[in-house]
Amino acid sequence: MEKAVATDFGNRAGPAHLGKKALRIAYVTETYPPEVNGVANTAVRFVEGLRARGHAIQLVRPRQDRGDHAHNTTGYREILMPGMPIPRYPDLRMGLPSTGELQRLWNTERPHLVHIVTEGPLGWSALRAALKLKLPVSSDFRTNFHAYSRHYGIGWLQKPIAAYLRGFHNRTGLTLVPTEAMRADLTRRGFRNLRVVARGVDTQLFDPTRRSLTLRAHWGAGPDDPVVLHVGRLAPEKNLEPVITAFEQARTVHSRAKLVFVGDGPARDSLRARCPDAVFAGTRIGVDLAEHYASGDVFLFSSLTETFGNVTVEALASGLAVVAYDYAAAREHIVHGHNGMLARYDDSAEFARHAISLLQNPARRREIGQRAHLGAETLAWTNVVEEFETMLQAVAESPPAPAGLSIAGLFPGAAQS
Repeated sequence: MEKAVATDFGNRAGPAHLGKKALRIAYVTETYPPEVNGVANTAVRFVEGLRARGHAIQLVRPRQDRGDHAHNTTGYREILMPGMPIPRYPDLRMGLPSTGELQRLWNTERPHLVHIVTEGPLGWSALRAALKLKLPVSSDFRTNFHAYSRHYGIGWLQKPIAAYLRGFHNRTGLTLVPTEAMRADLTRRGFRNLRVVARGVDTQLFDPTRRSLTLRAHWGAGPDDPVVLHVGRLAPEKNLEPVITAFEQARTVHSRAKLVFVGDGPARDSLRARCPDAVFAGTRIGVDLAEHYASGDVFLFSSLTETFGNVTVEALASGLAVVAYDYAAAREHIVHGHNGMLARYDDSAEFARHAISLLQNPARRREIGQRAHLGAETLAWTNVVEEFETMLQAVAESPPAPAGLSIAGLFPGAAQS
């Protein structure tokens, strides 16, 4: 752990925002930029948003590499913990168990509450330490780890993982989920104290005006050639087969259609072999990523393991005609036939039909894309962060959960999973 230094965190938070109490928040996450994934991207939005509203943040995360150094400034301190690469994801890390270190840290620099983003070894350590110190705790449910298990040949672990997650989150005062559908599903599975806080999108960054004819030409696409885009990790749990199948069928209708994958991951090489004519643009960030979005025409997203799917709202804001399954962010923000197309959950045939219909009708896909962009303008991060802040205030003022936590205690009622 980083050597302790004197900071404002242990003494005061910033000025109150609009009359609300300024909090000292220990924010624990096992992924953070420059790592590229939806959880990291959302975490930095919430951290920066809370800082802008006058709260002091102690960011606890794994050290990402040897050159990674903690950033400290007034009202903000990073604590870098030991970590290790995640199996099959060598560019991502998870924290190691660190309960003792966190107890010593929070004894010295006591926060008003601990917010835990991820449920890995570091998150579990943070929960144990917070409960022992009788600190209020809130958490996020961000990743369907129990659903991921079937994509890696360990489907038999799905129920134990689900039981662990339920036990973990039920020891916190509040668990935040991104959609009403997820709240209903987790409630059915025995999760308690769930509240919905949506995800925002940067509409200044993701905008149709960033469309680049130069980039399209680099892909081999002319001004009128339809470009089918997918953005996200190239990994088994992203369920990319429907994207490939839909594109192959669509190409029989429009022979000059192009398929572009933005992102990287363990399935990249197998996808290259399967789709030799596709463009693999690799990982993109910032304005470069926004230009890639805006330079496409139809966005295909066939994942079945998302808690939300940030790329869906980024595509909508970029003015793309989106085809997705009817769940997660797509269910929350797409009205079928108006600002996107929804296929029944895991119905790959219907998914392909929607993709083909958009490629056959350029005027319709442009109209849908325009409405998608206009609708996304309501998803400003400022509103989302304010809602998040209100819920953290309530947790900070509530009694902490009973102390004491063991691994065995996280698995009660596994048969409910």
